[in-house]
Amino acid sequence: MICLIQRVSQSKVEVAGQTIGQIGAGLLVLTAFQADDTPETLKKMTHKLLHYRVFADENDKMNLNVQQVDGELLLVPQFTLAADTKSGLRPSFSTCAPPEQASQWFEDFANHVEQVYNKPQTGQFGADMQVSLTNNGPVTFWLEI
Repeated sequence: MICLIQRVSQSKVEVAGQTIGQIGAGLLVLTAFQADDTPETLKKMTHKLLHYRVFADENDKMNLNVQQVDGELLLVPQFTLAADTKSGLRPSFSTCAPPEQASQWFEDFANHVEQVYNKPQTGQFGADMQVSLTNNGPVTFWLEI
């Protein structure tokens, strides 16, 4: 499982011109699932995501996590993050989880996050989404389990 997290001042996702998810300060989390992921992978990523320290403390050091700053979360499925780009000039998606499994894992991941922290905003699996954001920093990290 891969999560590309971006610390944002604001972010939103639209489908067919309609806003389906929108947050203020917090994290935009682009998610991808790989063929070898398991339910345990989702639990580990939930913990890592919610405890990863990317927000500044009183000394301007990245020592606070999204929960400690009462930040919001926007989870967006993005299977292309799991593409194999090591060779050739076209990505291979052989390492990605099958769409049916990835769709279920995305739903399960959002549910895990909600059980631990609060209800995240989400994108829509399989949709043509328009994602906008104001990256705060910029701060972007690649998390992988």
